[in-house]
Amino acid sequence: MIRLYQPQDLDALMALWLATTIEAHPFIEPSYWLESEPLVRNVYIPDATTWVYSHNEKISGFISVMEQQFIGALFVDSAQQGQGIGKALIEQVKDVYPKLLLEVYQENTSALQFYLTMGFQVVSEQPHPETGQITLIMQWVADLSALLD
Repeated sequence: MIRLYQPQDLDALMALWLATTIEAHPFIEPSYWLESEPLVRNVYIPDATTWVYSHNEKISGFISVMEQQFIGALFVDSAQQGQGIGKALIEQVKDVYPKLLLEVYQENTSALQFYLTMGFQVVSEQPHPETGQITLIMQWVADLSALLD
């Protein structure tokens, strides 16, 4: 079930974020993510609109959208990846926002392929200012032509 984030979800959400982000980014030192944790917990999550995917009251994934268009986070429990949770979360935000942007590390090839499959296109690339790794900015825009007919 997909529902809006509630403040009592924070600890479970942060545990999921830390475990999956370290696993998804083996090319970045885990210390970077540990140092980033307070910023994610205290700034990014509170400032974003977040949906969680829960089953039997356990959070299996979440997606956060900042500034009405930027996907700042999409994480799914590694044991449940490939089961449609990420796709369902992306579809949830596509139903709300007509344009979405995100940043993904070029070396995170499984995430990159997933976003391409979900209809996102690479619009730019640049080195990440803190890690030096190449990141890609990807964009999805709703097809609004059907609404004009």
